[in-house]
Parts: sequence; structure tokens; C-alpha cells
Amino acid sequence: MQILQPVVLGTFIKRYKRFLTDVEMEDGSVLTAHCPNTGSMKGCLEAGARVALRDSEDPKRKLRHTFQTIEVNGTWVNVDTGLPNALAYEAVEADLIEPLLGYAKAKREVKYGKNSRIDLLLDDPERGRAYVEVKNTTLAEGELARFPDAVTSRGLKHLNELADVVAEGHRGVMLYCVSRADVSAFSPADDIDPAYSKRLREVAEAGVELLAYSTLVTPTSFELGERLEIRL
Repeated sequence: MQILQPVVLGTFIKRYKRFLTDVEMEDGSVLTAHCPNTGSMKGCLEAGARVALRDSEDPKRKLRHTFQTIEVNGTWVNVDTGLPNALAYEAVEADLIEPLLGYAKAKREVKYGKNSRIDLLLDDPERGRAYVEVKNTTLAEGELARFPDAVTSRGLKHLNELADVVAEGHRGVMLYCVSRADVSAFSPADDIDPAYSKRLREVAEAGVELLAYSTLVTPTSFELGERLEIRL
């Protein structure tokens, strides 16, 4: 997918109050951008790194720019948690995710579970339904992409809801969209959230399918990469 809004480059200064990011622009001015990521963003917030901001071109918006990508050890990493959902939908529509081929319809943000919305609902008269939850993943340690980067009660809830749809006879799929291209495998972050990691292994044993894909990230594009090995 291409980033349609204008993109400007700068230098990362700091992230604070969770949703605010200060960036030094090429002219030396400091711009405060919206940070669309509630995680810790561990390993992705080194002062002095190059960053790309998306310009909404809306002068009425309180924070006109959005913190989109940051360069980590020479690799661009997407930190905008909204982009993986759109990418997953585009990839399914273009038949790029082999385990999710063959469904007649794909819908985004469909209500299910307990006050939740599934990121992708795939439906087919013959194949039935597949509920696909998409998780933006930015943390990497060596060759391993890891999730989560902070304790996540919401993520735990999603695992339980996917287990419920599997128990009802549908497919439940957890898709980790790893927003960087410098990894070759995925593993849960036991040291960060042991409860999530334990439950992930349990629901996988119960039939929830786990998928992980790397992505090719630039300041102006976000493309599906290789399928990654899952290491539980």
C-alpha cells in the first residue's frame, strides 16, 4: 500500500504522554506530532533516529502530523497501529496471504465477542467464516520479532475471543503484522507479558491459527513481506 498523504522527514527527539512525539525538522524547528501507538514501542525510540511524519494537510486538526515510521539500525519500522489492518485487508483482497485464500467476502471492523470488533471477517458459503485479528508488531530482538512490547489486557481478551469462535466451529486467526523487514521468525515475549504468552500457547493448542508476516517499510509505502516462522 502507498501512503497517499504527504510525508515529511525529521529527527526523533522524544515521545511523551503516550500520544505526543517531538521531532526536529530540517530547518531546526521542533514539531509535535500525534503518536498512534499505545504500546511501549520498546527498541524503537532512539533519540536522533530519522522519522517520517504523515501530513494530514488539515490546519484545523490539533496535531496536523502523525508519527508513522522510524529508522532502527538502518531499517524503517512502522509504528502506526492503524496501517497493518489496512495492509492485511489489501493483502487478503489481492490473494497474497496463502492461508487465507478462497473466501468470497472480506469485511473490516465487524462486531463480535464482548464489545469487540474483529479486524477482518472472511466469509464464504462453502468455507464458512474466519475471524482474523491483526496485531502490529514492532519489537525485535536479533532475528526474532516479539509481541507484546508491554502488558496487554486487551490482547489477552482478543485471544480468548478467538478461542471462543473456534469452539463455535469457525476459524480463528491471529495475524502478527511485523512492521519491519529485518526479522525471520516470531516468538511471544514471555519476559514482558507471561500471561499473554501462556494464553497464546493455550489457544494455539485449542485451534487458533497463528500467522506472522514481515513487511517492507519505507516512509511512503508499506508492503507485505515474507511469512515468518512461529516459535512457541
